[in-house]
Amino acid sequence: MNDPTRGTTPFGASAQELRIAGDPAMGGAAQRARLAALCEQEITVARMVEAVSDPRCGAVVTFDGVVRDHDGGRGVERLEYSGHPSAPQVLAEVAGEIAERYPDTLIAVAHRVGRLEIGDSALVCAVAAPHRKQAFVACDELVDTVKQRVPIWKHQLFEDGQSEWVGALG
Repeated sequence: MNDPTRGTTPFGASAQELRIAGDPAMGGAAQRARLAALCEQEITVARMVEAVSDPRCGAVVTFDGVVRDHDGGRGVERLEYSGHPSAPQVLAEVAGEIAERYPDTLIAVAHRVGRLEIGDSALVCAVAAPHRKQAFVACDELVDTVKQRVPIWKHQLFEDGQSEWVGALG
């Protein structure tokens, strides 16, 4: 039998395939979706890790989406993110859904709005779980789902003075 803690389970395995018999109960989804925030101030990986810290977890996977200096061969000067008034609620719903889908995980996610400079963190999350594959799979799905569903738009300002709006949805 494949042991999902040893690397033989495919990365895209279901939450049930990744569950290890004997792991401690982690609580309900509402308890495990520990942080979901839309904010103008700086967000950090350390803050997300702190939010999911738990002695039952042997793995913490993080994602730090930072503003890069280029897009499509053009130099980027900075970004400005705008969120629909429903964005905080949708972000919280996404965190709760991922926690529901992956019952052995703890979830923290934050997205910035406002002006961001090159190197600033725009989307940061941490997922803790008893084992690494659970955390990796849930974190990957969390990031994809945030980008697909949370109504946040990105205004890219390029070095040549031009700009464009990009929907973070899809």
